[in-house]
Amino acid sequence: MIAIKNKTIAQAFAEAVAAYGDNPLFMLPTDADRSYWPEGYRISYGEAGAAIAGYRAALETAGYGHGHRIACLLANRPETLLLKLAMNELGVSWVPINPDYRPAEMAYVLQDSGSDLVIAAPDQMGLAKAALAECPAPAALLEYQSGAIDLPAAPRPAPLAGAISPETEASLLYTSGTTGRPKGCMLSNRYELDVGHWYANVGGLLDIREGQERVYNPLPLFHLNAGVVLFFGMVLTGNCQIATDRFSRGKWWAEIRETEATAAHYLGIIIPVLMNDPPGPGDRDHKLRWAAGAGVEPSLHGAFEERFGFPLLEMWGMTEMCRVLADAHEPRQIHTRAMGRPGPGLEARVVDENDQDVAQGEPGELVVRDSADNPRGGAFSGYLNLPEETEKSWRGGWFHTGDTVRQDETGMLYFVDRKKNIIRRSGENIAAAEIEACLQARDDVAQVAVLAIEDELRDEEVMACIVAQNAEAGPDLAQALFDHCFRDLAYYKAPGWIVFVDSLPVTGTQKIQKHNIFAEGEDPKTLPGAHDLRSQKRR
Repeated sequence: MIAIKNKTIAQAFAEAVAAYGDNPLFMLPTDADRSYWPEGYRISYGEAGAAIAGYRAALETAGYGHGHRIACLLANRPETLLLKLAMNELGVSWVPINPDYRPAEMAYVLQDSGSDLVIAAPDQMGLAKAALAECPAPAALLEYQSGAIDLPAAPRPAPLAGAISPETEASLLYTSGTTGRPKGCMLSNRYELDVGHWYANVGGLLDIREGQERVYNPLPLFHLNAGVVLFFGMVLTGNCQIATDRFSRGKWWAEIRETEATAAHYLGIIIPVLMNDPPGPGDRDHKLRWAAGAGVEPSLHGAFEERFGFPLLEMWGMTEMCRVLADAHEPRQIHTRAMGRPGPGLEARVVDENDQDVAQGEPGELVVRDSADNPRGGAFSGYLNLPEETEKSWRGGWFHTGDTVRQDETGMLYFVDRKKNIIRRSGENIAAAEIEACLQARDDVAQVAVLAIEDELRDEEVMACIVAQNAEAGPDLAQALFDHCFRDLAYYKAPGWIVFVDSLPVTGTQKIQKHNIFAEGEDPKTLPGAHDLRSQKRR
């Protein structure tokens, strides 16, 4: 394994190229329906090193360097990671963009990040141009074509002086926050290598053998899971990451067999979908030794492992803290929502609203740190342009995750509930406040509260509870409100359910009491004012 102490990503990757030159670094299975690399893709460490050198030369010649940020709108194309590594050598920060964004959402990220350049795939140029048109000082734009890149000259200030260090920003990842607008998490070189090293050393059943693994991950490269955690876990151990355009029930097993994957990543939604296929003789026709993920329903956990012949290892992590937890050591607790036990390098407490420890077994907020001497070790560098939010999250020397958990006498942590005001739909974190702001802007909405509601397929779905104003609260208004959100927000953020109510309960300070909107035991989906719009939520 490549050592990471006091190194930059570029230094660590150069050592990986020297040590694992002929090993495959990245693969795509064949897919005739994919707009890029339909014949599949495979690149070795040595070949990647050469490609990165070419990208770096083009970036440097055009004047991009230390302190610049470049936004990449390339979906799951392997080149986005090669470009990331080339940028890193020059001290340029990688800002991956979700291709499901609407122009206004992307424009916000470009302005907030101060991106100097946007590199977009041909099929994403429409979104990129529309977003840039909404920016007062638009960045330069490059349409990416496979192979060499012909970059426009850097339009912003010259690169910063000084050497690139482990603390230099490597990536800027935007994550949904409870205040609505996404927050840019600054991730350093040290952070990204640390998270890869931590992942590679979880141990137990999450056993990563040097130079022998091919890990299939259908999740997007613009998220932390696939774009940082797994990628650097593979780089440091000489292993191969397998990507695909997105999860497909019909392609999952075929792609795993074609690429000879030895492990996989999943979301909770994937497990029931695979279990819904009728059992057959091919259920164990694969080379998977384990799969890691989050959100599997406990009632399906054991049945899945028995049927398909490999363990599902539940994990916990977040963009702000690179130290993941995993229930990967026997005896596992697969009939619960166990997340793993903290240890050296990741201390944890479960606290109440006053940051006091709750009684053992009682639910409370999970707060974490590296150690008393170095609380922020292994954590993100902060929220871009929001120092007050960074300090608020670290109050008392512990990072406040917002996740509700409980802890037993053995130290095992169990997940209880989602972050306050965050809806988790098919792996996407959706800020309720962002949808509320979108709906509240309409004249026909007097009040709105957006909630998470359980969904049998997507884990959670978006439900908007609305008090109508000067309009009939019926299907026509529900459709108009859905269309408004669907136009202005990423498709998955639009409300799958709209429920019209006469009023919303509020506190003395007029804060909506979401927990009191519906009576205990009441299913809002069955109310006369409920409208099911889930079938319209398509890309």
